[in-house]
Amino acid sequence: MKPSSQPRRIIIVGGVAGGASAAAKARRVDELAEIHVFERGPYISFANCGLPYFIAGEIDDRAKLIVMTPEKFWERSRVHAHVNHEVRSINRAAKTIQVKGPDGATRDVAYDKLVLSQGAKPIVPPLPGVDLPHVFTLRDIPDMDRIARFVDEQKPKRAVVIGGGFIGVEMAEAFHHRGLHVTMVERNPHILPLLDRDMATHLQNQIRRADFDFKPLSHATQFTREGVEFADGSRLPADLILLSVGVKAEVELAKSAGLEIGVTGGVKTNGRMESSDPAIYAVGDAAETLHALTGARARIGLAGPANRQGRIAGANAAGAKLTYPGALGTSIVRALHMTVGFTGLNSAQAAKTGFSFFTSLTRDHSHAHYYPGATPLMTKLIVEEGTGRLLGAQVLGERGVDKRVDIFATAIAGKLTVDDLESLDLAYSPPFGSANDPVNIAGFVAGHIARGDIPTVAPETWQPDGEFLLDVRDRDEVAELGKLKDAVNIPLGELRDRLGELPHDRRILAYCQKGQRGYLATCLLRGRGFENTSNLRGGYLQAQLNGLPTTVPA
Repeated sequence: MKPSSQPRRIIIVGGVAGGASAAAKARRVDELAEIHVFERGPYISFANCGLPYFIAGEIDDRAKLIVMTPEKFWERSRVHAHVNHEVRSINRAAKTIQVKGPDGATRDVAYDKLVLSQGAKPIVPPLPGVDLPHVFTLRDIPDMDRIARFVDEQKPKRAVVIGGGFIGVEMAEAFHHRGLHVTMVERNPHILPLLDRDMATHLQNQIRRADFDFKPLSHATQFTREGVEFADGSRLPADLILLSVGVKAEVELAKSAGLEIGVTGGVKTNGRMESSDPAIYAVGDAAETLHALTGARARIGLAGPANRQGRIAGANAAGAKLTYPGALGTSIVRALHMTVGFTGLNSAQAAKTGFSFFTSLTRDHSHAHYYPGATPLMTKLIVEEGTGRLLGAQVLGERGVDKRVDIFATAIAGKLTVDDLESLDLAYSPPFGSANDPVNIAGFVAGHIARGDIPTVAPETWQPDGEFLLDVRDRDEVAELGKLKDAVNIPLGELRDRLGELPHDRRILAYCQKGQRGYLATCLLRGRGFENTSNLRGGYLQAQLNGLPTTVPA
C-alpha cells in the first residue's frame, strides 16, 4: 500500500451495479485510497432491474429504486460520486481521463487505477418512425419516467413490444398489468431465444390470451402513428411501441484508448478483470469475460455478474488479488402467472460448443401434490453423454422455479452429475416440496438415460421409422386429447393381458401423457421379452411441443 501521504487514486467510469460495487469494495480493501466515480447520468446507482416493475405499478415508490446517492456514498464510504459528468477520453500514457462536467467545462483527472463500468445501450434500428413520441427504449430512470408518464397521461390501449428477450418480456408484462393489449414481436420462432423450442412453446401456450399475443418470425420495417408495419406487409395497431431488440456494449471510450476489444464486442479482460492495460479494469455489460462452464469468451449482461465483477475489479484496483471464475448466465423471468429460469447451456449452445449430450424432461408439482396450491413444474436438463455431467437446466412453472434453478446452477458450478442429483438431500415439508424433490426426479430420469437403464427416444430428434407406437394412457385421455398418428392405445393397466397384440419384429415405442407410464410400460415389456422397446421422453405433451404428427379427436 502507498504511504498515507500519497494515497492511490482509483477512478471509476460509470455507476449502477458494476461501478458502485467496485467503489464500495475498493474502499473496504484500502481505507486510504482516493476514490472517484464519474457517472454520465443523474443517478450514481439505481435498481435498473426494477424499472419495469415501477412502470407496472408494482413498485409504487420511485425513491426505492435509488440505491445510492452521492451524499450517502460519501457519508458511508468516503467515495466522491460525480453525477452528470461524462468521461470523454483516456490518456493511458499520462494516466489521465478527460471529464466534462454539467457546466460544459472539461478537466483532466489523474488515476493510478481505472475501472470502466459503462454498461450497454439499447440498439435502436434505423427504421422510419423510430423517433415518434410513442416509440421508446428502456435503459435508465429517465427512460422509465418517460414511459410511465406516457402511460399515465396518454392512456394507450395497445402496446407492441419489439423483441422477446428479458426486458421485452418484463415490459410486455408491465404493460399488460396496466391494462394494455400487448403483442410481442420476435424475429426468432419464439420469445426468450435462450430457451429450447419446446420449453418456449409451452410457455407461450400457457400465457397466450386474447389481450396478450405473439408475432414470431417477424421483421418490423416502419413505425407509424398508427402502429407497426412488417416486411411481409402485415400491420399491428399500437398506441405505444417499446424497442427491446438487444443492447450494444459501450466500448467507444475503451476502443479510442487502444484497449483490446474481444470477439463478443466487449472489452477483453482476464481473470482479474484487467483489460489489455493492467492499470485499467472493465466490468459489467461492456466487459468480455469467460463462460464458467465452457471457458469460452463471453459477455453476459446480467446484474449479478456485473456486481461480482465490480467487486473483484474494485478489490484488485485497491491492491487485492481476486479472480473472477466466469458466469453461467443463470437467469429468471416472470411472464404473467408463469416463471421460467435457466442456467448453463441450452441445446443449441451445447451443440455449438461441441458437447455430445442428451436431454431429459420431467413434469412434477411445485410441492406435495396433496397440499393446497401445488402447481405443475416442468424441468429440462442438458446432460453430457458418457459422464452424466450437468450442462444446463431450464425450469418452467408458477411456483418454486427459483430455488430449483439455483440448485441446478450450484450443481453445474460444482461439476455434479445427474447421479449426484438423484441423491441430493433437499429440504422437504409438504408446503415447500416433495419427499423426492423435482430436482431429484429430474436426476432419476436423466440418470436412467445416462446409464442406459431403459432405451429412450428424444422427441426433438426422433424420425419415425416403422415403429409400433404404443399409447398406454387411459381411453378417456386419448378421447379427450388425441394421440400420435398411427398409435395403438392399450392402457397400462391392461398391458399384461394384451401382450399378444404387440409385434416382436418391430421396435415398440411406448408413450403416455408425460413420460412416467411410458417408462413403466417399457420396463414391463422388456421384462416380458420385448427387448426392442423404448420410451418416448416427455410423452405426448412433449411430442406435441415438438410438432410430431397427431390425430386430434373430433
